[in-house]
Amino acid sequence: MRYAIATFGCRVNQADSLQLEMELRARGGTRAPADEADLVIVNSCSVTASADQGTRQTLRRVERVNPDARVVATGCYASRAADEIEALPGAPLVIPNDQKHTIADQVAPVEETTAHRFGDGPGACGASVSPGVVGRVAFMLRVQTGCDQPCSYCVIPSTRGTGRSLDAAHVLRAVTHAADCGFHEVVLTGVHLGSYGRDGDARGTLLGLLRALDDHPSTVTYRISSLEPMDCPPDIIDLVAASGRFAPHFHLPLQHASDTVLRRMRRPYTLDVYRGAVDRIRALMPDAAIGSDLIAGFPGETDDDAARTRDYVSGSPLTYLHVFPYSPRPGTEASRLSDRVPGPLVRERARVLRDLGATLSRRFREDQVETVRAGLTLEGGKVVLTDNYLKVSVPPGGDGNQRVRVRITSAEPLAGVLE
Repeated sequence: MRYAIATFGCRVNQADSLQLEMELRARGGTRAPADEADLVIVNSCSVTASADQGTRQTLRRVERVNPDARVVATGCYASRAADEIEALPGAPLVIPNDQKHTIADQVAPVEETTAHRFGDGPGACGASVSPGVVGRVAFMLRVQTGCDQPCSYCVIPSTRGTGRSLDAAHVLRAVTHAADCGFHEVVLTGVHLGSYGRDGDARGTLLGLLRALDDHPSTVTYRISSLEPMDCPPDIIDLVAASGRFAPHFHLPLQHASDTVLRRMRRPYTLDVYRGAVDRIRALMPDAAIGSDLIAGFPGETDDDAARTRDYVSGSPLTYLHVFPYSPRPGTEASRLSDRVPGPLVRERARVLRDLGATLSRRFREDQVETVRAGLTLEGGKVVLTDNYLKVSVPPGGDGNQRVRVRITSAEPLAGVLE
């Protein structure tokens, strides 16, 4: 069986696709281009209207270039709007998020002895894979899924369900599996990662899990995926700063710097809480990458609200931004608000924030020139992803998935030499 997987959206989807790919490989599957595959799986996102559109375009393209392929749509858009997808040409099979773990069994059933899982719950692993074989040198590990935080603009709780965490023992076995397969870095992901363990007394807390991972007998290092600001207390920041096994890289979605807008978004923190977290990170880890998400043009956003975000971001220690023009999601509280910001103004405010993000990223790159960073080689050894999340071009000649140290010699373009 030849398969292709198209993944949209966040690292949680990327982790889900990695686990699915390993299960398909355990059943004898081999990766192929979408136009040559027997099976095409589209793992969708529904955070924005453009994400929905991207899924539809991909499904239409697959039907056009490979009408004989079996096509499966899964992920958040497939869970939210199955009827829209089933009405597309070729009538793709829709498998929602809560059944995503059954996809391999549905499309490529095998005898129990052919493939294996470790532990119970989400996040199954199939056959051993080598870094790079599935397109990555980092092992994407989803330790939590679902969300109980009712942000007024977000559709994800309705597509992912309530928060559920993997048992810490399962997570530790997954890390052992990744290390045995040759991975040097594990990326910890979750829909609401900071809520890890809150769904069961025996599952502990995120801090407890991080401490257990810090003590894992392998030599793998870890990168923590997106954390909500209220879920990034000093104890976690201090552990990352002191451990040596966690990348100095935090992604903390702010969404807005106006407390008024944050309340309308139903975000359970203030700008002061956010500022306290990022300032502590910068004080303890001067070279850390600190990323954020921002929403431009949320209903009711005034010129003063927008200015508050611009003013904070421009003077903040953030190093990169993901900016989203507000996109109403069907069924959410925010979609029913009447005081919409005109579309042209939303786009202009988003443009301004993206320009600020470009300035922050350029400043960070310039500050890193002549520093020496740990990293992993990508793209056959021609690029190094540093611990603080910079992709540095290096002279060819090495191999991929190698731990290296790179001295950054240039910010524009970002380049360096191996030490």
